[in-house]
Amino acid sequence: MAGYVLGVLGGSGLYELAGLSDVREEKVETSWGAPSDLVVSGNLATPNGAVKLLFLPRHGRGHRIAPSAINYRANVAALKALGATHLAAVSAVGSMKESIAPGHLVVVDQFIDLTRRRASTFFSQAGAGTDEARAEAGSPVAHVAFADPVCKLLADALVESAETTGAVVHRGGTYLCIEGPQFSTRAESLLYRSWGVDVIGMTNATEAKLAREAELPFATLALATDYDCWHDAHESVTVEQVVATMKANVSNARAAILALAARLPDPRASNAHGALKHAVMTSPDAIREDVRARYQLLLG
Repeated sequence: MAGYVLGVLGGSGLYELAGLSDVREEKVETSWGAPSDLVVSGNLATPNGAVKLLFLPRHGRGHRIAPSAINYRANVAALKALGATHLAAVSAVGSMKESIAPGHLVVVDQFIDLTRRRASTFFSQAGAGTDEARAEAGSPVAHVAFADPVCKLLADALVESAETTGAVVHRGGTYLCIEGPQFSTRAESLLYRSWGVDVIGMTNATEAKLAREAELPFATLALATDYDCWHDAHESVTVEQVVATMKANVSNARAAILALAARLPDPRASNAHGALKHAVMTSPDAIREDVRARYQLLLG
């Protein structure tokens, strides 16, 4: 346990953790640009040894950045560059099932990704002539395995940690990730519900993909803030409704993260460990030196 570093992507309220010492803010620049905000780091004493925690608000402090505009690659790269050995995402979601009531917590194990306007891989080869293509010319080609997008060991630890809060916790489920920033139409919500998904959000599938490419064990703590607009007995979801329930959930999320720090599994046993070992298809001889430098964090 000693030497583990837990990276957390979530809201600014998660910074206020009891028992965190040596708290400081760190500015990080990555090969993929700047992350959403400064990273707050601190140390936490646990029964199994000291654990370092890293917190990064994915939307920036004050919720300034829309889901499609988040630099997800820089966020994950920044946490890895600061030594993260595990990555947990905490986010608000809509419930797609009657059994998942507002205020419940869900530790998902699958994703359906319907996003289409964001970079969801470090190994990008953008369309010819674009600024992104010029910046990323020569990027190697990599195909990581992603059938099981969540680290089961970390997810199990997160379930146990969330259960210590006294909240209702659902083990497993599918997170449908939409582009946003608009919520779904009623027709879309009913369609998604027919697929059997459990919760709906706008961020975590992208983070899960990048965490796998960064070889970081990943798990999500989804905070149900509302029933999506499929629910006949509820009015269409509003921002006010989401914010009110989210505030009520913050204390549970804080407590779950604190408990998780004492339960972190061996990252070498994760399905993320060595994910890039056989994933890079590009011959080493075909990767330019400047590109090698760009990918040093991921490929060594």
